[in-house]
Amino acid sequence: MNNNEVKSQSRNYTIPLITITLLFFMWGFITCMNDILIPYLKQLFKLSFFESMLVQFCFFGAYFIGSLIYFFISITKGDPINKVGYKKGILFGIFLATFGCILFYPAATFSSYPLFLGALFVLGLGFTVLQITANAYVSLLGSEESASSRLNMTQAFNALGTTIAPVLGGHLIFELFSAADGSFSAVATRIPYLIFAGILLLVALLISRVKLPSFQTNDGEEVVKGWGALKFNHLKFGVFAMFCYVGGEVAVGSFIISFLEQPQIMGFDEVISKNYLSIYWGGAMIGRFLGAISLNQSISQGKKAIYMLGAAALVFLVIFSIVNLSFAQISFFLVFIVLNFIAFFIGKAAPARTLSIFAAVNVVLLISAMVNHGELAMYSVLGIGIFNSIMFSNIYTLAISGLGKYTSQGSSLVVMAILGGAIVPIFQGYLADQFGVQHSFIIPVFCYIMIFIFGAYCTKYLGHVEATESKSGH
Repeated sequence: MNNNEVKSQSRNYTIPLITITLLFFMWGFITCMNDILIPYLKQLFKLSFFESMLVQFCFFGAYFIGSLIYFFISITKGDPINKVGYKKGILFGIFLATFGCILFYPAATFSSYPLFLGALFVLGLGFTVLQITANAYVSLLGSEESASSRLNMTQAFNALGTTIAPVLGGHLIFELFSAADGSFSAVATRIPYLIFAGILLLVALLISRVKLPSFQTNDGEEVVKGWGALKFNHLKFGVFAMFCYVGGEVAVGSFIISFLEQPQIMGFDEVISKNYLSIYWGGAMIGRFLGAISLNQSISQGKKAIYMLGAAALVFLVIFSIVNLSFAQISFFLVFIVLNFIAFFIGKAAPARTLSIFAAVNVVLLISAMVNHGELAMYSVLGIGIFNSIMFSNIYTLAISGLGKYTSQGSSLVVMAILGGAIVPIFQGYLADQFGVQHSFIIPVFCYIMIFIFGAYCTKYLGHVEATESKSGH
């Protein structure tokens, strides 16, 4: 699709973006439920840290398997999404994820950890299809220059789901549907995941009724086959950066509850820790809203500052209303919001430069969490969330920028790299068993160092890649 076609359809983009944003919210919510399931299943089945991280291994491992299948289909038969269209691809992903949620019912009924892992794998396959289709679709709904801004906005609502999930999901599993005596039972997961399945079906119904612009290959065009996407060096580097980002973010989120339980940190139980987990994911939501504004090059610097200040205040109030914590307990996060503002303005709306700055900050925060104790260590690890905020969208758009007819194929490779969420937590779980939870955070330190290098590479080699490559169109 050329730039004139993009402009001609721009009037149709508002409703599609709103609809897809709702989908982003739901899959963010369900994905973050893994962080609730890990300590829950760990106690229920008496698991080690390594064994409990199989939750993330199966869920995010499905991303690798699903993306690998998609990629090999695309190089042998042609890109499936170019053939069937983004709408059908999105609906298929939703139905597959719904089936995964339904599988929690037999897993809970038979109280079987392997069945839980199987349900998570199917759920992950569904979200794989959504990652390949929905993220690429959002990047196509407008000019390439504003792709990072749009994806940050939709990812912000994804983060809203991850912010609500620890509180609402934790309430459903730990309190509402647990045994009357407070003991753990696998049955507590049945009703929540059936509810999630029902909501996903409603979202599918809504999407099926909404007219979405089509970006599939026209009948007269050549179907793209082969390994063409791999000729782009920034895509290959971006795949590795995405592996590190998802691995680092998932590993940190997976260990927050266990980290805060440590006596030298805070000694909290799960009921309290889940509220702080919401702050971690809420930080990502704040940063993504700010990123959507900061990376929008059509807004003047003065207006950006005003809009960002208003958005930060509003989202902070939303987080405060969600978590069961006092203002004094959450007020420390205002410092991170200020630091986030400064980092955005230093980045000057350049996705690659901003990515490097945020990665560097997270390296410092992780080291602080490893060497300090008490509240300072807690604040350090929770602050990582707000600096994770723009990483997915910036890595994704930098990696697939300028791919043209290879966009969906390249997207499948980037989504394949979400395998990092399966591998990195496993390694951190092993280190946690051997050397303790606090020292195990050395693993995500290396992840963010690699992200810093990718951002520096794109800054030097590609420059403002989203501007220089926009002539290729879609």
